[in-house]
Amino acid sequence: MQTSLLNKYCDARLPWYTIYPTVADFSAAVGATTCEAWLRRLPPDESVSVYLHVPFCRSICWYCGFPTSLTHSERSIRNYLLTVREEIRLVTEQTPHGLPMSDLHFGGGTPTTIPPADFLALMELLRRCFAFSKSTALAVEIDPRTFTAEMAETLGVAGVSRASIGVQSFDPVVQRAVNRLQSEAQVAFVVERLRQHEISRINFDLLFGLPHQTVQSCVNSAQTALTMRPDRLAVFGYAHVPSYMKRQRQIDEAALPDNVARAEQAAAMADTLVSAGYRQIGLDHFALPDDELAHAQKTGRLRRNSLGYSADTCKTVIGLGPSAIGRLRDGYVQNETATSSYCRQISTGHLATLKGHCLTAEDRLRAEIIERLMCDLQADVAAICVAHGFDPIPFLDSADRLEALAEDGILDIQQGFIRVKQKHRFVIRAVAAAFDAHLDRIPY
Repeated sequence: MQTSLLNKYCDARLPWYTIYPTVADFSAAVGATTCEAWLRRLPPDESVSVYLHVPFCRSICWYCGFPTSLTHSERSIRNYLLTVREEIRLVTEQTPHGLPMSDLHFGGGTPTTIPPADFLALMELLRRCFAFSKSTALAVEIDPRTFTAEMAETLGVAGVSRASIGVQSFDPVVQRAVNRLQSEAQVAFVVERLRQHEISRINFDLLFGLPHQTVQSCVNSAQTALTMRPDRLAVFGYAHVPSYMKRQRQIDEAALPDNVARAEQAAAMADTLVSAGYRQIGLDHFALPDDELAHAQKTGRLRRNSLGYSADTCKTVIGLGPSAIGRLRDGYVQNETATSSYCRQISTGHLATLKGHCLTAEDRLRAEIIERLMCDLQADVAAICVAHGFDPIPFLDSADRLEALAEDGILDIQQGFIRVKQKHRFVIRAVAAAFDAHLDRIPY
């Protein structure tokens, strides 16, 4: 891709569009009372997904953009779990009894910092509060540096079916630069132990754009990952926002690659994975042909949510824990971000909802267009407009960035159908931004 186009469209301020509207557009006008009302309106027989955030880590990685805190104490984790259990009680007081559970995802932070017995007790509570089935998907995020054989056995007993392993890079130079030293042997140990306990669906997270990364080191990391044959890989671009994440100030900005180098790294990793038989999914995921993400993409069912790409078709996501985002029929909600604030709020007997957004008809229209672009690199905007009761002509005319994107050869538009060229998928966020009515306009 031309350097001029990369510099023009790869703006770090653009959202990743995992949800729309984005968290930046949430308002404190949506609080606990609103969330309770929305929970009470959930249909009793419609499946839901649950995301449970565990904010603790044994070591802080400087690149991380998620709300986490350092702890070496099991007591603090157990005290936190008491609060989560109370939040589960508060939520289930508002929802129909025994909602069917489609997907359960433990994220963080490091969910496997939870002591094994406590993890099993938490799972027991969730099984009492929600209706699990044989098809319920249970996923957990893992830090290889602290993972134990006992925890692998615990996850197997709990019925976990998918594990997401944080790898980021196998290059020790890069690892030192971001305060995340872990060996290939540590990652291989986790993979081996998980498979021993029949947790065969394994994801790797890799990053490009980190300090001191080169095209060759990125390719080497991808090739090392391939020796363990994960079902999926997420290859994310590091987002350097030190004004927002203070820990990122530890990173040497002079060692960060520029937009052109980042694009070259992403392309080289994509070529490596695709050549090894993986299908490229959306912007930054890769999956083996028999993985459910690949099937979802092939059948047009690929979704985008706050965790990234998903085959989960649930309309409702219940978020538990600090910073967790929920998606309900009426809109989005997010919990208090700081663990201390979250715990204080739950201790008062109220939900910890900090802010949210009540979806309008236009929001839903724009969300579907953005989701299809992010998932499929194309969208039948005219058909989506008609389905939502909007006239497509003035709507398309109001998307003022589309003409510039078309003139620059990023996409084609024919009768309201937008198709982004494969070689320009790296700037798909700029295309999605054309339909973001909440975005402060970035001049191109």
